[in-house]
Amino acid sequence: MKKYNHKIILYSFAILGLASCATPNVAGLKKANPLPAEVVNNSSVRGGGFEQINLKEYFVDPHLLALFDQVVKANPDFQIAQQRVEIANSFLQRSRMDLLPTLEVGVRASGDHYGKYTMDGVGNYDTNLSSNITEEQKINRDFTPNYWLGGRSSWEIDTWGKLKNKKIAAQKKYLASTEGLRLLQVELFTDIANLYYQLVALDSKLAIYQKNYNLQQRAFEIILAQREVGKATELAVQQFKAQNNNWLAEIEHIKVGIVTVEQAITSLTGRYGGEVKRGEVLMPTNVEVLNKPINIESVIHSRPDVASNYYVLEASQADAKAAKAAFYPRIDIGASIGLNSFSAETFFKPSSLAAQLLGGLMVPVFNKGQLKYEFNVASKEQEIAFLSYQKSVTNAFNELQAILKQTRIYERVLKLKSEEVGFLNKGVEVSNDLYLTGYANYFELINSQKSKLQAELDLLEFEHQNTRNNVLLFKALGGKLD
Repeated sequence: MKKYNHKIILYSFAILGLASCATPNVAGLKKANPLPAEVVNNSSVRGGGFEQINLKEYFVDPHLLALFDQVVKANPDFQIAQQRVEIANSFLQRSRMDLLPTLEVGVRASGDHYGKYTMDGVGNYDTNLSSNITEEQKINRDFTPNYWLGGRSSWEIDTWGKLKNKKIAAQKKYLASTEGLRLLQVELFTDIANLYYQLVALDSKLAIYQKNYNLQQRAFEIILAQREVGKATELAVQQFKAQNNNWLAEIEHIKVGIVTVEQAITSLTGRYGGEVKRGEVLMPTNVEVLNKPINIESVIHSRPDVASNYYVLEASQADAKAAKAAFYPRIDIGASIGLNSFSAETFFKPSSLAAQLLGGLMVPVFNKGQLKYEFNVASKEQEIAFLSYQKSVTNAFNELQAILKQTRIYERVLKLKSEEVGFLNKGVEVSNDLYLTGYANYFELINSQKSKLQAELDLLEFEHQNTRNNVLLFKALGGKLD
């Protein structure tokens, strides 16, 4: 009969174990859609393969590099992100501890008074009447104390890889957070660089207006002198005065823009105002970088936004595997050892040493619905992570392609605009000579100066746009920060 009962128990556990094995499958790690072999046609380019560009080799302006250092040290958003990385690291360390047995050491004391008509009360009374015990083994029936001093340990055996996958997920999330920190740093550097070069462009714009204003003042003095002798009209004088005021107003407006940009830079660097030291030259096109062949796959996946999303994708798959492992039976082992006695006098005697060893196999039955929902959530999170990863790859590719094409276009535009400025500079000289000899009127003189000013401003604007494009190129190529 006993043998028959044992078989029933074994069969029951076998059936429950098989039922727990009926679990859904975890989707494999998806790959992004294949990337084109080249972003732009650079088949004629010679030289070695593309390497990640270094921050201090790409940005060489010492004042800008000093601002980068200030951002890392004082920007509150960057400091907050650093703390989030530390939090992710703490979760990672905790997940590693889950694989190890737990150990608790402590002391416990309790006391009970058992009634006469309880099993413990009757048992204690009967024990005290036994001839097999000594006086010190007799139990105090009025108040029965219980003292314990020792340690307890428990360990969940990771048979199905649940804890291991949780550790992998925590590790990938930590790596994603470090890439997120790098992404934030790149974006802060990009913002600072754009503001810095906007400030340089405003300084250049101010200098252009002041230079052209001074040139026009000389022409204005000629007009005044000619009016005195009747060779120029009052209308010409008023036209020159109006243009002078227009340019002076623009000069003051540029100064407002300089103050605004300086305030934005000091806020990003965590300072209370102050002047921003800067150079005088906008960032030229880095021809050396552009003339290298580009390994698209390597460049795209070296970017922190893409790398971060890929780590999140790997973490989501590990979470799904851990959710699947929760369907399987859980095996626990426990043990305790210590001094245990109902008498303070005998507590520290060797004979009070007690030990316990436990083992358990727990099969999820009625909570499988909850486990199923948790697995479905993990699976959907995995799909969302893949879509985010694919989106970041697509955006990175399109951004790099657009920036490289725009850079090539700006090269041609800047050449044409530089030639235009040269032509108009000569035009102003000619118009001054023609006016003095009577072959040109004041209106032609004013228009030639306005055209020259506008051409110089257009050239500066294109140089500034090209600089912004070069700043973004560092991010698009996944530049190294150290």
